[in-house]
Amino acid sequence: MADGLTAREATALVTDVFEEHPASADDPSADGPLGDGPLGWDGYAQSRARAAARTGERESVVWGTADIGGRRAVLVSFEFRFLGGSLGRRTGELLEGAYAHARAERLPLVSLVATGGSRMQEGMVALSQLQRVARASALTRAAGLPQLAVLRDPATGGGWATLGAGADVVLALPGAQVGFAGSRVRPPDADPSAYTAEGQLAAGQIDAIVPPDRLRPALSLWLRLLMGGAAGPVPGVPVPPPLALDGAYGAAATGWEAVRRARAPHRPRAGAYLDAWFDERADLHGDRCGGTDPGMICGFGLREGRVVAYAAQAGTATRPAGYRTASRLIRLADRLGIPVLTLVDTPGAANDAEAERTGAGAAIADVFAAVASVRVPVTTLVIGEGGSGGALALAAPANTWVTPDSYFSVIAPELAAAILKRDPSETPATADQLRLRPRDLVELGLVRGIVARAE
Repeated sequence: MADGLTAREATALVTDVFEEHPASADDPSADGPLGDGPLGWDGYAQSRARAAARTGERESVVWGTADIGGRRAVLVSFEFRFLGGSLGRRTGELLEGAYAHARAERLPLVSLVATGGSRMQEGMVALSQLQRVARASALTRAAGLPQLAVLRDPATGGGWATLGAGADVVLALPGAQVGFAGSRVRPPDADPSAYTAEGQLAAGQIDAIVPPDRLRPALSLWLRLLMGGAAGPVPGVPVPPPLALDGAYGAAATGWEAVRRARAPHRPRAGAYLDAWFDERADLHGDRCGGTDPGMICGFGLREGRVVAYAAQAGTATRPAGYRTASRLIRLADRLGIPVLTLVDTPGAANDAEAERTGAGAAIADVFAAVASVRVPVTTLVIGEGGSGGALALAAPANTWVTPDSYFSVIAPELAAAILKRDPSETPATADQLRLRPRDLVELGLVRGIVARAE
């Protein structure tokens, strides 16, 4: 074990107070304390007895109610020294109980995962516990309660594919083994880096790698954010758009001037807006489909005690993974009753061959669907370039605002001129015809207004 932590040590690492649920301390095995399990596996009872003597635990998980940085949560912690932290029938019972308690008490669920997978000595009975855990997780998700996972070492097999990868926010310890395939069943020529926390982060499967001494504050922040912040969620009230940053431009005289302002290298980008607007924030990472896009910044933040979700384009051509990450963020915010802020700034969706192969059209369509279907209010501010459908996908239909140094257009003026078979010298005139300036957009009724500049 790279982390070297027992279940109790992992619990102590992240909690201020932990009250173990009484059922966790019992041993109501259906086969009796000396039974050989549902398959009658020879020696299974002795293996369990040795594991219990070595660890002081009756099963591979313990759970209870915890205080993490002042926030109550249901906490599940795996004991890897107990038969490799494997999931058996009794493990399934304990996990199901933890999820049920979270729903009954309206608490988030945090799992500290360290497991090698399903228990061989219980065969398909053990494997079927994954369905049981998935059902409990789905019910908890439907109840609007967040789930967080911390991946210890290892986090493999069914534990990774349920409590781990199925969580809303996934953190991992540095160097942890993470993957569906355990170390003894991988192809001999497999790239070992793919089965690490660092590899999974690069592939967009986890949100952050957090060293042990930073786990408690990281979990505390995420619990504050996902449970609605100090003021609680106010899903019916949209957030106001941020004020424009820097500069003192008057109205752009021409469409081409508006485009040049939006493309100016010194113009504030999404990161500056998010840092100025939020008091505290934490980013989600990745699309959970194998991709990341640094040009899309998604997460949750606190502003004056109110939690707001954000999906912000950072000025580059947005890739399919970026749109999928935004969809993930918007749907999670909707489920938790948290309003959404989107910042639009892209010359358009990435249109290279790789973007097409990885599903640009489907990813953009999914963002359109997410914005159109959420119950929480969405506020949009165009802070720079608003290029075509790749920008419109993130725009709230009735609550979009623009900054003075932005534009929004059916397509970039250069591309419009090319489509219309015009000489490139006609690009500025084409920009005027597109009526893409902030005041044009207001007059056309496409945006609600131009935000003032911050003092």
